[in-house]
Amino acid sequence: MRSEHARRAILQATATLLAERGYDHLTIEGIAAAAGVGKQTIYRWWSSKGDIIAECLLEGMVVPGRGELPDTGDIRADLTRWLRDLADMLARDEGELLLRSLIAAAAEHVEVGRRLRDVLAGPESLSGRLERATGTVPNLPRGAPVEEIAEALIGALLLRALSRSPLQPADIDRLLRAVLG
Repeated sequence: MRSEHARRAILQATATLLAERGYDHLTIEGIAAAAGVGKQTIYRWWSSKGDIIAECLLEGMVVPGRGELPDTGDIRADLTRWLRDLADMLARDEGELLLRSLIAAAAEHVEVGRRLRDVLAGPESLSGRLERATGTVPNLPRGAPVEEIAEALIGALLLRALSRSPLQPADIDRLLRAVLG
């Protein structure tokens, strides 16, 4: 039976070490030491560091705010604020390290990639917020392709971050005009 205290300590240690050191320097030994547990405790519950990162993602411990959008009733204003916040985070050294670490973890572990997608563009985050905005004025028309809109926005943000050409406020405005009309 899992100790909730030990589980939380392991997840917190993983999130902290991932942010500080990056995926390549994250080890089970380091996580165990930081969490104050034995390696065998970690291996009893998770088979790899990627599995722990996936659970951290699910718990909202890796992506700040779980990628949640504000809901003021104006989807364009909410998306503008959300994209600017994410772009600002990714422009900082720790944000860039987090992105590179998550991409490395997702490339190595399918479940990390799935959970990352769910956190950023799944029904509980961007796609869900877009869905709630459909059919309301001045937001999105009924039947708007919310999954595709979510993927286009996240894809643009990630491409800019990976190419180290951050989205500026004017870029965000043009992107939203292109995607939302």
